[in-house]
Amino acid sequence: MNLLIMGPPGAGKGTQAEVLVKELQITHISTGDMFRNAIKEGTEMGKKAREYMDRGELVPDEVVVGMVKDRLSQPDCAKGFLLDGFPRTLPQARALDETLPSMGIKLDGVINIDVPRERLMARLTGRRVCKNCGASYHILFNPPQTPGKCNACGGELYQRSDDNEEAVANRLDVYEAQTQPLIDYYKEKGLLKNINGDQEIGKVLADILASLK
Repeated sequence: MNLLIMGPPGAGKGTQAEVLVKELQITHISTGDMFRNAIKEGTEMGKKAREYMDRGELVPDEVVVGMVKDRLSQPDCAKGFLLDGFPRTLPQARALDETLPSMGIKLDGVINIDVPRERLMARLTGRRVCKNCGASYHILFNPPQTPGKCNACGGELYQRSDDNEEAVANRLDVYEAQTQPLIDYYKEKGLLKNINGDQEIGKVLADILASLK
């Protein structure tokens, strides 16, 4: 089974991806890991990507698609894959659609984990980190025993600057602007599986698996 997974920051996409690949016995392709490996191994596409990155430029879509193509052609993808973090834009989705048939691959579904914005805000702004030992807490889901104090060392807990409301709202705005066209695109193709991510982790997984049957 060949799948894509999408979801905004805080939706639990990473958690679901990890469990899903074990459940379906397919390969998890995180584009961040793929990038790092291609550059480290010095593949042709990895070298091209490195040139752009060294110049402080964005890596063009054709290079990113080339790296994805290289990765999908590896033997561990023969039984299926879960592509995570790509495509991010409509041109990338179209380029992927042009590439897959030449490899004898077709997409079976696009999983979109959907969580209301106010819940995402609560999840993403609730993290607190210990100034002393770096331990991480969440005021809703993993609160410290004493408010504002680390369980492990008693150090003061603080909110990172990228976890404040303004920064989180901006991240969600960027994600929504980039992703809505993709959601519409895959919906038109009949591939989109909208999943309610505002549930217990096991229930989200069960809904994903049911949508793929």
